Amino acid sequence: MLLALFSAGLVAGGLVSALALDLLSGLTAPLPAPWRHVAVVAVAALGLLREVGLVRIRLPQNARQIPQHVLQRDVRRGAAQFGFELGTGVRTYVSASAPYVLAVALLLAGQELGVAALAGAGFGVGRALTPLTRRAAGAGDRWDADLRARLRTITVTGCAVLVAAFALLAVRAW
Repeated sequence: MLLALFSAGLVAGGLVSALALDLLSGLTAPLPAPWRHVAVVAVAALGLLREVGLVRIRLPQNARQIPQHVLQRDVRRGAAQFGFELGTGVRTYVSASAPYVLAVALLLAGQELGVAALAGAGFGVGRALTPLTRRAAGAGDRWDADLRARLRTITVTGCAVLVAAFALLAVRAW
C-alpha cells in the first residue's frame, strides 16, 4: 500500500513539473523554432558529455533530503507526499543529466499538452521503477551492487538516446 502511494505521488509530481514547464514554454515561443531545437540538441549533447565524464557541470539541484517529519506524521500521507516531492524533481537530489535534458526540451520545444503530460508521467514512472524492481528482485543488497555496477552505462545510454531522439526531431522540424 505504501509503495503504491509513493509511486502515485511520484507520477503526480512528475506530471505537475512537466505541465508547469509546458506552461512556461510559452515564454520561449518568440524564439525561432530551429534555434530552440538546436538548443535542445546542444543541451542533450552537453548532458551526454557530462555523463561520459568529458565535461564537469554542476547540476542545479536542491542538495538536501526530504525531511524525516514528512514520513513520521502520517505514514500513508507521508509516503504520497514524499513521492510527490521526489517526483517533482525540485525538492531533492537528481544526479543524472537526462531529467534536466528532458526539462529543457519541455521548456524550449513547447510541445502539446499531452506530450508534456506523457513526459512528466514517464519521469515519475521511471523514478518509481527503482524501488519497485528492487523489491521484486528480493535480494536488496545484491540488487544495489548490480545497480552501482551498471549505473554509468544506464545514464550514458539514456543521454545518448536523448541526443539521437532530439536530433531526429530537430531534423524533422527543419
